[in-house]
Amino acid sequence: MNKEQFLNELRSRLNGLPRAELEERLFFYGEMIDDRVEDGLTEEEAVAGIGTVDEIVDQILEEVPLSALVKEKVRQRRGLKIWEIILIVLGFPVWLPLLISAFAIALSLYVVLWSIMISIWAVDLSLAACAVGGVLSAVWYLVKGNPAAAGFAFGAAVICAGLAVLLFYGCVELTKALIRLTKKMVLGVKAMFIGKET
Repeated sequence: MNKEQFLNELRSRLNGLPRAELEERLFFYGEMIDDRVEDGLTEEEAVAGIGTVDEIVDQILEEVPLSALVKEKVRQRRGLKIWEIILIVLGFPVWLPLLISAFAIALSLYVVLWSIMISIWAVDLSLAACAVGGVLSAVWYLVKGNPAAAGFAFGAAVICAGLAVLLFYGCVELTKALIRLTKKMVLGVKAMFIGKET
């Protein structure tokens, strides 16, 4: 892919950005390609060295605030026709509750995911507390002169400690996955605002 093709594809993928922001990004990547060409690379090698258009679009979407994308999308390119206004007003009793319901369901699912994650962390913390409690109980039973109960309490403490350690690593990975999911959801929402306009 040469410079012109790359910039054209980037422009079409980012056409929902504010005009000044879009031109600034295109100028930046155009200059980057020119600098690499001056360093002795071909245009195709320079473009390939920058990364794919998908990666660049994701990076730009991470940097651009959602409010800027919403403002650009909401700004009307043309006035609404009278029949469009009538359809919007007449459809209001239908589309508004559906929109609110869809948002509430999505938000509920997201909150449930985080609630499950917090519950798993609570179980891990409980297992760690049981391990500490088991060691303290083992010491208590030894002081009281009951070695069998002390051995049982210590064994239970070791099992709880092992489970707590295993669950800790699982919790860390699940939390990272949930954070990545959150990031992808935000990028998805932003991508809806920069989608190709007809």
